[in-house]
Amino acid sequence: MVNPHHDGTHPDASARTDRTVVVTGGTDGMGRAVVLGRAARGDRVLAVGSNPRKGERLLADAAASELADRIEFLAADLSTLAGNRAVIDHVTATYESIDGLVLAANRQSPRRVETSDGFESTFALYYLSRYLLGHGLISALSAGSKPVIVNIAGVGLTSGKIHWDDLRMGRRYLTIAAQLQAGRANDLLGVAMAAEFGEQVPYVLYHPGFTRSGDSAMEQVGPLTRAVIKTVAAIAARSVERAIAPVHAFLDSPPRVPLTAVDRDKPVPLDLKTLDPADAKRLAEATSAMLAAAEPTADPREDGLR
Repeated sequence: MVNPHHDGTHPDASARTDRTVVVTGGTDGMGRAVVLGRAARGDRVLAVGSNPRKGERLLADAAASELADRIEFLAADLSTLAGNRAVIDHVTATYESIDGLVLAANRQSPRRVETSDGFESTFALYYLSRYLLGHGLISALSAGSKPVIVNIAGVGLTSGKIHWDDLRMGRRYLTIAAQLQAGRANDLLGVAMAAEFGEQVPYVLYHPGFTRSGDSAMEQVGPLTRAVIKTVAAIAARSVERAIAPVHAFLDSPPRVPLTAVDRDKPVPLDLKTLDPADAKRLAEATSAMLAAAEPTADPREDGLR
């Protein structure tokens, strides 16, 4: 679904800028705040989300703030290959270049859910979509002015592991184990992307810490667990505004090095064990093989999925 007020191609001349930012998870929590904040700064923003009703609310709030001509909403299920393909196709057909890609889509699942492509849903949404969109939009980013990719995940944490012999977690599934595996996979994704593309498009791994973000991450969590999390969040969590301030800083002034890792305002040493280049290469090869098996005629290395 696209913003009915703005087709993303011909914004009002008075609001036109030279910057375009794509934000996944853009209708809730930190992603939503980034979308509205970038639009307020004068950027054109494509907000990607899976819930059309949340998209409509985002557009309504944008209109109320006189930002409707700067924000476009695209509904897409990023846990599927088709959903990621739709985003890549839309962006490359609509924009000559993009200047920022903010990856914020994530959702917890208390039980193992297999996507239509045969992947475990947390792995598919939290990691695979970021792999696909990063690769699929790299040409558009390379054509941008001071481009950057910001991956909002859990860099700096060392708990959890990659289940190399069971990436789909078919033998034993636990919610936290699935989240941690995808988080560690994103760490390695940043290392691999920076090694291949970082001189042209710097890559930022950013862990905002415990944040009072939106409801989407808890939509599948039971009412008791949800109540406990909300209670703790009210006391201990960061505000969304504080959590996304570094994201705006990365977009405004991209780092001059291929890879930057920040955990709650503190730099993460790039020799941390979770950022091992050999593991990054291993995961990249495993991911490419998984995608090739899911879509035998596709070449995910060329433009994301085609």
